[in-house]
Amino acid sequence: MTSLQISPNTISQPLNLRRQFSSNLDQRVRLINGRRPVMACLSLDVEAPDTALKSGSVKSKEIIETEAKVLVGTYARTPVVLASGKGCKLYDAEGREYLDLSSGIAVNALGHGDEDWLKAVVEQANTLTHVSNVYYSIPQVELAERLVGSSFADRVFFTNSGTEANEAAIKFARKFQRHNHPDAKEPATNFISFTNSFHGRTMGALALTSKEHYRSPFEPVMPGVIFAEYGNIEATRKLIQPGKTAAVFVEPIQGEGGIYSATKEFLQFLRTACDEAGALLVFDEVQCGLGRTGYLWAHEAFGVFPDIMTLAKPLAGGLPIGAALVTERVASAIAFGDHGSTFAGAPLVCNAALAVLNKISNPNFLESVSTKGLYFKHTLNQKLGGNPHVTEIRGFGLIIGVELDVPASPLVDACRSAGLLVLTAGKGNVVRLVPPLIISEQELDRAAEILYQALPVLDEKKSN
Repeated sequence: MTSLQISPNTISQPLNLRRQFSSNLDQRVRLINGRRPVMACLSLDVEAPDTALKSGSVKSKEIIETEAKVLVGTYARTPVVLASGKGCKLYDAEGREYLDLSSGIAVNALGHGDEDWLKAVVEQANTLTHVSNVYYSIPQVELAERLVGSSFADRVFFTNSGTEANEAAIKFARKFQRHNHPDAKEPATNFISFTNSFHGRTMGALALTSKEHYRSPFEPVMPGVIFAEYGNIEATRKLIQPGKTAAVFVEPIQGEGGIYSATKEFLQFLRTACDEAGALLVFDEVQCGLGRTGYLWAHEAFGVFPDIMTLAKPLAGGLPIGAALVTERVASAIAFGDHGSTFAGAPLVCNAALAVLNKISNPNFLESVSTKGLYFKHTLNQKLGGNPHVTEIRGFGLIIGVELDVPASPLVDACRSAGLLVLTAGKGNVVRLVPPLIISEQELDRAAEILYQALPVLDEKKSN
C-alpha cells in the first residue's frame, strides 16, 4: 500500500452552438449574386442541446471513420466527437453531456460560449479580421498595452501559439547575446532546460523539451541544450556559465510534465545565477499563466521576475495566439526584420484576447480561482485520499495533478464513460485537472464524485 502525500501550496494563496454536419449542406445554402452570404448575429438563444441531433446529421462513427481517411495520423484521439458547448459542459454529436475538466488542454479559461468573448469575436469579425503586420491595427496595440501594464514587461511580440512564443524567445536570447557582446568571437548560444519540461513541438522548442520520445524521431534538433534536474539548485549551478549560456528556460509550474511546481528558492537562485552569468531567464507560462494559479502570472507568487515570459493557451479564449513578453533590455537588441509573422496579432484574435484578459485580471475573479482551487484539493483529498493507488495530490489554483502508482488511462476512460473529461500528464500516471476557471463548486463536487466512483477500474486493470 502506498501512502498518500498532500502537497502544501508553494503559492500563498444554456447557449446552443450546436453544429450540424450534412453531406448536402452546400446544396442547401442559397447563393446571393453568386456568393454565399456571410451572417453574424449577437442575439443567440440560450438552451441545452437536444438529446440527439436532428436526423440527417453525421454521427460520431462516420466522423471518426472519415477523419482516419483525410487527416495525417498525428493524434491518438479520444473516441468522442464534440459538437457544442456551454460554460463547463460539452456535448457530443449524439447530444450526450460531459463536464469539461480539460478546457481544451488549459485553453478555455472562460469555458465555452462566454457571452463577452463571443460579442468581442463577432463584432471584430464584422469590422476587421486580418491585415498582417505590414500595417498597424488597434486591437493589437491595445492588447500589448494591457499586457505590459499588468506585468513586468515593457514590450510584447505576438505569435500564433505557445511553441512559436518559445521560438521567439530562443531567437531573442541569441540576438541579445550577440548585441551585448559584439566583439565576442563566439557569443553565448547554449540553453538550459529541465527534466519533465515541455516547451513545444517546433524544432527549437522541441530541443528544449526533455521527453526523449518527442525529440528522437526528428533528430538532430537544435544543438546546445543542456538539461538539469528540475528544482536541483546545485546541479544547475554548475551548468549556467558566463559566455556559454544564452538563456535558461523554466516553467514555474510544469503542466505536461506532471503538475510539478518550482520553489521560491529555486526560482530566486535561477534569477541570481542568470544575472551573474549574463544569461536571460525565460519563464514559460503557456499553461500555468493567466490566472490558472489564482495569480494573473504564476511567477508573481514567488516574487521572482523573468527577462522574457511566454504565453499562449488561454489568452484568446480558444482562438490561436501566443506572446513573448520582454523587458526593454531584451527588446533593445531586436531590430526590424529580426523576426516576424503573417498572422500573429491579428485584430480578431487580439480583440478576443482583450475580452479574456479583462475578465481574468479582475482581482475578484483571481480570488475565486484560488478559493475554488483550495476547495477542490480538499474535496479530492476527502474522496480519493484513502485509495492505495493515489500517491499524491498536488497543485494549486485550478491546475491540479492526481498521481497514481499505475497508469492513469483506465481511470481517464472510466471518467469519460461517466461524463467527465480529464487529461493525463507526467509519465502517463498523473490525472491532470485543468477546468475552466469559471467552474462552480457544485461542478467540482460532481467531478470529484465521478473520479471517486471510477477508481475501482484501477484494480480491475491491475488484476488483468
